[in-house]
Amino acid sequence: MQNSFDACIIGTGRIGFLLGFDKKREQPASHTMALKNNSWINLCAGCDVNSERLALWKKYNKLARIYKSIDELFENENSILGKKIDIVVIAVNEDNHLSVTLKAIEYKPRLIILEKPVALNVKDALFIKDTAIKKNVPILINHERRFALDYNAAKNYLKQIGKVQNVTACLHSGLRVYCAEEENTGLYSLIHDGTHLVDIVNFLLENEKGQCNLIPENEGKNFVSGVFRDEKNMVRNAIAHYKLEHDENLISVNFLFSGRSKFFGFEIDILGTEGRVQIGNGFFKFWKNKESNLYTGFKSLTKMKIKKYKGKTKYFSQMVQNAVDFLKGKAELKSTIDDGINALKILEAIKEELK
Repeated sequence: MQNSFDACIIGTGRIGFLLGFDKKREQPASHTMALKNNSWINLCAGCDVNSERLALWKKYNKLARIYKSIDELFENENSILGKKIDIVVIAVNEDNHLSVTLKAIEYKPRLIILEKPVALNVKDALFIKDTAIKKNVPILINHERRFALDYNAAKNYLKQIGKVQNVTACLHSGLRVYCAEEENTGLYSLIHDGTHLVDIVNFLLENEKGQCNLIPENEGKNFVSGVFRDEKNMVRNAIAHYKLEHDENLISVNFLFSGRSKFFGFEIDILGTEGRVQIGNGFFKFWKNKESNLYTGFKSLTKMKIKKYKGKTKYFSQMVQNAVDFLKGKAELKSTIDDGINALKILEAIKEELK
């Protein structure tokens, strides 16, 4: 068995490289640093059409080779290494996911790590999936919260809150929720960060088979409410109402999107018959029904002491470790292209309602 895996990265922008300099984020916060921090990874090359970004990346990765062309990268690296590249990370803008991923699949690396979302729409995502299957190239999608220790702990706590009744998943930012003019760029929060919101709800609520079949309320008609548009007709607020039938239990799931908030927030509130789990950016709380201090003969929700994960959730490093374990034959991928497509299907349905 190999004692290391050769990796290259396509796209040296924010998530690919620059977020590694953010002193407030839990590190590693970029693909570059997550790869470099894993002892099994040999980061051999980087590629970007932006010369300045590529030069900066090279400054911090002196032993790696750099390329401005994807074809040149693969042809040279396969020749130098004498084999196919083990891991290819694709961290380009959403509007380039389709073309770049299809190009990478042609060269048949052993694994592709693709930034979320899979593509701008379900049609393109399915085309990527079909092409990858034909070429036998597995794809791991970087839905990073699936790998975070706190979200995995939250999933375990759900077993203690009885039957889940209601889920409220919120995304707050200053970026428009949807804008028809940006359909071909993905520059709106519904697709950009909404991918994370929908996917983590799918992850938390999935059954033993890893499935979560969220269904739009009202039989898929008028299931989006609270729509607010600004003077340019951009959607700034919207609420999408879904339900989940699970083990003879009906769960109400509501996605709240705000694009006119003066802050960035990401939060999930899960209410059960016997407790509550709340988790999001910077917080994690678990509540359990205990004998009430307020009412005789009643129980109230009491906040329980739990392990704190702030700054130690290992969301990025765990993702890379999953890639390594997969190539070793020790684990299945924990965030698949099917997971990414399932999230996109929900987001696309919401988008159609907003249109």
